Amino acid sequence: MSIKVKRSRAQPIGQVLKSSSDISNLMRQSRLIDQAQRHLRAHLPEEMREHIFVGGFSDARLTLISGQASWLAWLRFEQHRLLQLLHQLPGFEAVTGFHFKVRPVRPIVAPPRNTRALSQKASETLTQCAEDTQDSRLRGALKRLASHAARKNPSS
Repeated sequence: MSIKVKRSRAQPIGQVLKSSSDISNLMRQSRLIDQAQRHLRAHLPEEMREHIFVGGFSDARLTLISGQASWLAWLRFEQHRLLQLLHQLPGFEAVTGFHFKVRPVRPIVAPPRNTRALSQKASETLTQCAEDTQDSRLRGALKRLASHAARKNPSS
């Protein structure tokens, strides 16, 4: 069994999107959902804007997602007005209603940094090692490492 390498060139993204109808439809739908998200948020009350998300579009209904049921209850009362707002956008004339879903929206939290402190005694030991070292690159690295304690403890 042999493996033959295909000798083809990479295609520009525009050509790939034109040739693949599935990808181009997905990109088109993604742009439409983003446009609906921005348009709805611009017309929602300030306190609601960060809590309402457009989740998708299927069967002529737009899915709206929130982390709290209270926001969606307000949206249910405002369905008619929201439909009128969406009908102003090209591509959303066929929207007939909404699906409302409550889903917890978890913000992305950066993991806490694990910082370590270098004691003054360790800094002095590293500096002494650097003075006794013949290799210039190692000497420079040891001095840089020793200088970390000096920056954290300016009283010395």
